[in-house]
Amino acid sequence: MNTDALPASPLAASGALTARPALPEPPSTRAADHGLRSVTDWAPIDAELQGLELISAPGALRALSRDFHWYSPVLQAQLADCRAGRVVRVSTEEDVLRVAGVAARHGLPLTVRAGGTGNYGQCVPLVGGLVMDVTPMMRVLEIAPGRVRAQAGARLADIEAAVREGGQALRLWPSTWRVATLGGFICGGFGGIGSTEHGVLRDPGNLLRCRVVTVEAEPRVIELQGEEIQQVHHAYGTNGILTEVEVALAPATDWVHVLVHFEGSPSGYRQLLDSAQRSVCGALRAFLMSAVDARFAPYYPALTGHFPAGRHALFAMVAPEALADFDALVRAQGGVLSFALNEAALLAAGLPPAWECAYNHTTLQALKADRGWTYLQVAYPQPFDPAVVQRQLQRWGDEVLQHQEFARMGGAPATFGLLLVRWRGAQRQAELIEEIERDGCTVFNPHVVSIEEGGMKTIDAAQIAFKRRADPHGLLNPGKTRGWLPGMARALPLASDKLHSPPSA
Repeated sequence: MNTDALPASPLAASGALTARPALPEPPSTRAADHGLRSVTDWAPIDAELQGLELISAPGALRALSRDFHWYSPVLQAQLADCRAGRVVRVSTEEDVLRVAGVAARHGLPLTVRAGGTGNYGQCVPLVGGLVMDVTPMMRVLEIAPGRVRAQAGARLADIEAAVREGGQALRLWPSTWRVATLGGFICGGFGGIGSTEHGVLRDPGNLLRCRVVTVEAEPRVIELQGEEIQQVHHAYGTNGILTEVEVALAPATDWVHVLVHFEGSPSGYRQLLDSAQRSVCGALRAFLMSAVDARFAPYYPALTGHFPAGRHALFAMVAPEALADFDALVRAQGGVLSFALNEAALLAAGLPPAWECAYNHTTLQALKADRGWTYLQVAYPQPFDPAVVQRQLQRWGDEVLQHQEFARMGGAPATFGLLLVRWRGAQRQAELIEEIERDGCTVFNPHVVSIEEGGMKTIDAAQIAFKRRADPHGLLNPGKTRGWLPGMARALPLASDKLHSPPSA
C-alpha cells in the first residue's frame, strides 16, 4: 500500500465539493518531454554491456516492462505501449556500477525492476530505454541478532526462511512476498503484513541501512543509515539504485491465523470494525488485522464452509498467548470463530494463510474472477470512526465492497482501506474520490504513476535533493516524480550530442 500520510484532505476539511478533472494529466511518454532523446542505435550500448545477460527479444521486453498496474483500467491503457529497448540482468554491485556508467555516458533512460509486484507502474519504463533487472542479486549477506542484510533482489520469502533458522523473523512484508524483493519493497512499498505490530516501513527502527549506486559516467556508492534512508524509501527508484538493504528483525512467533465471521448487515460490519479497532488499540499482540465485507466470500473458494455467504469476515494473525483474549473480544461483538490454526496446520488443511486474504491480495482474488473491478486506497482520520465506513457501506451498495486494514503508524493506531470498486469510468471514479474525501478521508489514487499523486501527496524536497546527488542527469525512471523537471538535469559530458540535449530551465 502506497500511502504516506493520514491527515484528512483539505477538501474534506472545508466540506466543499469542487470541480476536478476525472484523473490528473499523465506524464508524457515522449523522451524529449523529459529532456532526453530516444535511443535509435543500440549497437554501441550492446557492445559496452557485452558479458552481461542482455535481452532484446520483443516478447521478453514486453513482459519485463510490466508490473501489476493492470489493476487499474486507466494505467492499463496509458502504459500499454511502454516497453524497454533492452533489459539487462545484473548479479553484483559491480554489474550495477557498470550499467549505471553506460547509461550515464549514453544519456540512456534507466528503470530498475525486481519482482514486478507493484500496482502503480513503478517499474514500467515510460520512455523506453534500458530496464535493469536486479532479481539475480538474491543473496542474503549477513544475519545477526535483530538485523539482516541482503542484496536488493533477494525475495522476502527467501530472507524469511533464512532468518527463521535462527529463531528470527522479518518485521514487515507485503502480501506478494513470495515474489516481492527487499529492494522493491523499500522503493515502492509502505507497510503491509506486520504493520499491526511494527508500524510502517518509515517508522523508526525498521530500516537500518542501504547502499545506493549513482548514475554518473563514473558511478559512486552512497551508504545511507537510519533516517537517511527516507531519501530513497518509496521513491519508485527515481533517485538511486539500491544494491543492498539492511532491515530489522523480530523474534520469530508462531502466529495463529484466525478467521472470524459476523452477521452480514451494515450493523454487523460495524461490530467487526469495532472488534478490530479494539484489538489494535489494546495490548493484544497481532501481526495482521484485516476486515472484508460479506460480498468477498465468493472470491475465496478455498474458504468455502469457513467464510459463509452473507457473513462479514475478519482475518487476523494473533500471538498464541493472545488467542483467548481475542476470542473473548470478538465474541462480545457477535463474532463467531471459524478457525484458529498456526500456519503449518493451516496449510495441512488446505486453507490459505491469513496474509493471502489481506491487503492487495484481496483485490487480486476478486480480479481473478471478475476483471470489472478496480480499487481505491483510503486513509481514515484518527481516531478511526467505524460509523464512516458503515455509512459508506449503505450508500454505495454493490458498487463498492468494503475492505479495511488495521495497523500502527508513528506509534499510534492507523486504519486504511483498499476498497473494491466496480469500474464505471474515470469520471465516476473521480466522483467516488470526492465523496470519500467529503467523509474526512484521504484517497491515495492508484490510477496514476507519479509518487506525489499516488501516495506522497506532496513533493518530497529531500528526495529531489538526493536525486541531484545520485541521478544528476535525470535518467532514472523518468516521469515518475513531479518534483523533477528536465531543466534540473546536469548536462552530460558526451563526446557528441546525439543522444541527450536537455532544455534550459
